[in-house]
Amino acid sequence: MQQDEGSPHGSASILHADLDAFYASVEQRDDPTLRGRPVIVGGGVVLAASYEAKRRGVRTPMPGRQALRICPDAVVVPPRFEAYTAASRQVFGIFEQTTPLVEPLSVDEAFLEVGGLWRISGSPRQIAETLRHRVREEVGLPITVGIAGSKFLAKVASAVGKPDGLLEVPAGRELDFLHPLPVQRLWGVGEITAAKLAEQRITTVGQLAAESETRLAGILGPGAARHLHALAHARDPRRVRTGVRRRSIGAQRALGSQADPSILRPTLIVLTERVCQRLRRAERQASTVVLRLRFADYGRATRSRTLPAPSGQTEVIMTAALRLLSDAGPLIADRGCTLIGLSLANLDEYDSLQATLPLGGTDSTELDAAVDEIRRRWGSRTISRGVNVGQDPGLQVPMLPD
Repeated sequence: MQQDEGSPHGSASILHADLDAFYASVEQRDDPTLRGRPVIVGGGVVLAASYEAKRRGVRTPMPGRQALRICPDAVVVPPRFEAYTAASRQVFGIFEQTTPLVEPLSVDEAFLEVGGLWRISGSPRQIAETLRHRVREEVGLPITVGIAGSKFLAKVASAVGKPDGLLEVPAGRELDFLHPLPVQRLWGVGEITAAKLAEQRITTVGQLAAESETRLAGILGPGAARHLHALAHARDPRRVRTGVRRRSIGAQRALGSQADPSILRPTLIVLTERVCQRLRRAERQASTVVLRLRFADYGRATRSRTLPAPSGQTEVIMTAALRLLSDAGPLIADRGCTLIGLSLANLDEYDSLQATLPLGGTDSTELDAAVDEIRRRWGSRTISRGVNVGQDPGLQVPMLPD
């Protein structure tokens, strides 16, 4: 962690800034009639829910029908990804005006290192208060900020401080804050791991910290034991990193427990188009196409295909993706599919010469560029493939990012 010569030694100087119920908050900001009401973004599946809906039990990615049974008075709105992208850019502009050390995590959260700014901007807490005020006043959105001496603790602090809060973990008090929390607050503890720990009467971080790494390895395996034992003792040496390029780009969609198999192909087509658009926007091209599936029995499967040459062309990548889906057909028929995702991996810098070489006898570079420009100017729903006409409107938008 970087420290200014005159800054307080060992001070908590990492911020984790996280917009609250981002998509739903944008909808409530733009439509005053939605404020204070339970709001669900997305129809077939819940992409986001306001805190009014979350308090009633609505969660992502819950099927829309289930969400409405839980919260029948919720207002369901279609997603508007252009509005979310614009809001995200405004917020990240404020982050970058706050400090040059910003590490994005997703469209609505980032780490900020502010340890060297105390003479210019004040203490980390003062900086966080200013940041929250600016996001509220300039963008119109609520944001929660956690402050700590490590990235892990800052992220936990923001989660505990939600919604619309500010929570600081003072230096030297890390374990006092961390140990009373449930083990689910540790990165890597999901339902299965939490259940295994609960069988051993380990339900809090403090109880986990009191166990030896050897005993934890017998419960969870050596890798998970080493990772969780370190976090339970607040050990996280990672620094805020800037300028790190992504190694993969992807998206996924939850389909619900009773998904109709006929929706898989059009869903994958939309995912492919959106991921390819993001790939080209980032001026990258991919060598590997990865299909991810989750089944009704909670099992998962991954299938991948390496392209003949790196590509950013939608048709090339879609052909590979649909072949992977076809190959997985018997598995899907036997086990049912509740989630489908697509990732593009082994990314390279965009090579304009290579990208224009015909692969498989076709070159869709100019078509891709034209479609990208139409969607950029007039929105993602202005142009769609025929296979998706009449489908769930939720298919017309990008899904949950990797």
